[in-house]
Amino acid sequence: MTKRQPSPSSLMPVEEALAYILQHITPLPAETKPITECLGRVLAEDVVAEANIPPFANSAMDGYAVIAGDVAEATPDKPALLRVIATIPAGQSPQATVESGTAARIMTGAPMPPGADAVVRFEETSEARPFPNLPEGTVAVFRPVAPGDNVRPAGEDVRAGQVVLERGHTLRPQDIGLLAAIGRGRVQVHRKPRVAILATGDELVGVDEPLTPGKIRNSNEYTQAALVESYGGEPVMLGIARDTTEDLTAKIRQGLAQKVDLFLTSAGVSVGDYDMVKTVLASEGKMHFWQVAIKPGKPLAFGLIAEGKVPLIGLPGNPVASMVAFEAFARPAILKLGGHRRWQKPTLRAILQEDVHNSGRRHFMRALLYRTGDEYRVTTRGSGVQVQGSGILSSLVWANALVVVPNEVTFLPAGSPVEVWLLDWRGEAIPVQAASR
Repeated sequence: MTKRQPSPSSLMPVEEALAYILQHITPLPAETKPITECLGRVLAEDVVAEANIPPFANSAMDGYAVIAGDVAEATPDKPALLRVIATIPAGQSPQATVESGTAARIMTGAPMPPGADAVVRFEETSEARPFPNLPEGTVAVFRPVAPGDNVRPAGEDVRAGQVVLERGHTLRPQDIGLLAAIGRGRVQVHRKPRVAILATGDELVGVDEPLTPGKIRNSNEYTQAALVESYGGEPVMLGIARDTTEDLTAKIRQGLAQKVDLFLTSAGVSVGDYDMVKTVLASEGKMHFWQVAIKPGKPLAFGLIAEGKVPLIGLPGNPVASMVAFEAFARPAILKLGGHRRWQKPTLRAILQEDVHNSGRRHFMRALLYRTGDEYRVTTRGSGVQVQGSGILSSLVWANALVVVPNEVTFLPAGSPVEVWLLDWRGEAIPVQAASR
């Protein structure tokens, strides 16, 4: 049986924190870009087709353009015999008119000749099945067709004046192809968010530096840069700020000088002696809240800097907590900046495979999601994810999902349906034995 408890009143609920952040985010203005640079970008205009696509009626098959009435009674034993007057390849205009008793050999995509109203496939003619004593220059048609058969009419795909893509639409590969088809080589899209990324801490060293006692490598900056890019932003990597107000202030000002739209820091937002982000945020701008009812990721700060023009999200320092907080708060902010209208994380319902206990915050547990038949199942004890510590970065490499345990729920028994956030899951069927080890 699911057990519940009141949520801690001293911590801001996740929904309230996210809503507050998004209130201070405004979509970026539009810019005109070539469509080769627009994949994943958000349209800032309605796109209207100026002409029909296709612009002319054309053949959907290789075959013969005919008048349907001429072959209405055609059979394999008594085919319709038609004189061939032309061959029409794709890309050329027909030079002859099909009249009763004639046909034009036509290729897929070629314009329909005047007079013809249907196409008979080669497979239904003497081109594929020889017919005895057939006069030269004549084709035998073995089956009837109706007017319009195997013909693509003008405007079948897109009509002139039609809105083909609406403002706010995120451009996919097929959309880029459609823009090319209608002759729109440039479109207006929202500008890509420039996101400053700053890691803090005296314990950090660069990825190429040797580890000395007490040091760890700066992984958060690279994780966050990859996340920013994956969600359509442009990362501005600022390196490491040491645990002094002077260095942190200088790094923040360095980032602002690069005209960023959002600032992300990692670490320095807890209650330690050297956690400086909150102090500097208060001096360089205004801190709006600190600490959220989320696990991992409770020490999360939000404020505005650069005279209230640039939002700053202070993420936790532990790698897992940092990534979970990014997904919950920074991801929606980046998407809204980029003009996206939907920023909710893709979710589904799955059956929990073991008992889960919770401590009163919304808990995002690393998990393995898999499918058995028509049912999704999820385990938090599968290979690589069984240790749920907020510093176990490798667990995120193994995980393909996060199980969301509501903050008011203290216990979920095995067999409970749970909400699952998808990470990079592509629907692959994970072997049950691997998921349950």
